[in-house]
Amino acid sequence: MLSALSVRNIVLIDQLDLSLDGGLTVLTGETGAGKSILLDALTLALGGRGDASLVRTGCDSGQVIAILQLSQDHPARVALRDNAIADDAEVILRRVQFADGRTRAFINDQPVSAGLLSTIGGLVVEIHGQHDDRALVDVATHRAALDSFGGHESGVAQVRDAHARLAEAEAAVRDQRALIAEARAREEFARHVVEELSALAPEAGEEDALAERRHQLMQLERAADEVRDADEIINGPTAPGPVLSGLMRRLMRKAETGEGSVFQPIVEALDATLVALDGTSDALEALKREMAFDPLELEKVEERLFALRAAGRKHQVLCDELPAVLERYSAELDLLQSGEDQLKSLEEAAAAARAAYTEGAGRLSADRLRAAEALGAAVEAELPDLKLGSARFIVAVDADPSRVAPTGFDQVSFNVQTNPGTAAGPLLKVASGGELSRFLLALKVVLADRGSAPVLIFDEIDTGVGGAVADAIGRRLGRLAEGLQVLTVTHAPQVAARARSHLLIEKQAVEEGAFMRTHVRPLDSGARREEVARMLAGATVTEEARAAASRLISEVG
Repeated sequence: MLSALSVRNIVLIDQLDLSLDGGLTVLTGETGAGKSILLDALTLALGGRGDASLVRTGCDSGQVIAILQLSQDHPARVALRDNAIADDAEVILRRVQFADGRTRAFINDQPVSAGLLSTIGGLVVEIHGQHDDRALVDVATHRAALDSFGGHESGVAQVRDAHARLAEAEAAVRDQRALIAEARAREEFARHVVEELSALAPEAGEEDALAERRHQLMQLERAADEVRDADEIINGPTAPGPVLSGLMRRLMRKAETGEGSVFQPIVEALDATLVALDGTSDALEALKREMAFDPLELEKVEERLFALRAAGRKHQVLCDELPAVLERYSAELDLLQSGEDQLKSLEEAAAAARAAYTEGAGRLSADRLRAAEALGAAVEAELPDLKLGSARFIVAVDADPSRVAPTGFDQVSFNVQTNPGTAAGPLLKVASGGELSRFLLALKVVLADRGSAPVLIFDEIDTGVGGAVADAIGRRLGRLAEGLQVLTVTHAPQVAARARSHLLIEKQAVEEGAFMRTHVRPLDSGARREEVARMLAGATVTEEARAAASRLISEVG
């Protein structure tokens, strides 16, 4: 329920703090006292459109606070939790309107968007009036209202789930068809790539291994040139070994004759040199054996390495990623082979999902047609007492099986026929202001226990009626207030007499010659009788009017 309303500097309201009770609360007062201002302020707090003209003259800003008492499982609390808003014991909606047109919105002192404030407010409070362009006048709400009346929650949920499954199945079919189409467009190129890379047979890490082996072979090749040069010098045609051996033999012969003993040291040195040359030759032979390699290996390694790198450049990937490229294009070719079978399976699943959706939506549509007749009859039963006895209330259900939506294939609209022989049409277009408010009241009475917002506000729905019709409106408001909190702005004493709480809206002068302000005063039993008497008698309240007010209050009480 709406437990409190606080208003600061909104039009004629400088400061106002109201505590509100459950049941039926009426707001009365002279024309121009500010009843509409109070509703404008409440609408602002509930997320309605801001307007700089709402700020009291001379003030920089105005503010409205609405305090709500809600059960823990109320949809508004669920929405707060979904938006990470503090879920306190009370839900406090606050709206600040600045004189430059800006507004700021808060829920439980946390800044929020005006859209979220409007969403929360709309889940708690419905405002209905003669010029109402929201709530049940909006065709977009009619299907939900009919489903609530008919108790179609389970059927609606099943259709919603079936629609989600259908959408998922059809999306899978579209995706598969797109994959196949793309694969077909690339088939020739894919086959070329697969053939090329399959022949190349790249392996991860192969480039690094080949590069390392190439480096080793190139080092061996450069070292082999040096070994060959050394071998040429030591063992070639100009090798020093044979020359030195011949020299040593000549000197040894002279030493044996005693003629050349002086050459003995040279002979020994030459012998050591020849031994060293033999050792060097042996080392060269061993090194040649160790460095032996196939010259063609380097050519093959380079050819393989350059082929891998060329393929990597062609496909704009690293060489290590070539196996993945081969796998991807192979998968595309496999898709052409297996994709058609998979597509057929997906199409069968989509057809089954569509059949399930159509069946569920068909059942829901039939249920809606039955509920539409019952809702129309229930509303029409309320109309005679509201001076709309010749009117008809028609719930039109337009079923289009080709329409696929989460809510089924029905469009629902509330139409009225105000007089026999006239054409039926939408509520807002056909009904006059007074008729519209009474149609809405009848509809709300029928829907009161079927998902209605917990707070209903009616703005002068009794305008232009009196006597028995006003009494009928009062009775229906009283019935609504048995399960909901109902606030109504009224000029009808028959309505005011049924109130559980009575608020008088009046203008007061702040001080002599100063601005006027709107003041709201709760009435006790005596003051309430006086106000009902004023509503009965007009400007001059007589004792007869007071007596009539007492009788009226006691009769409805």
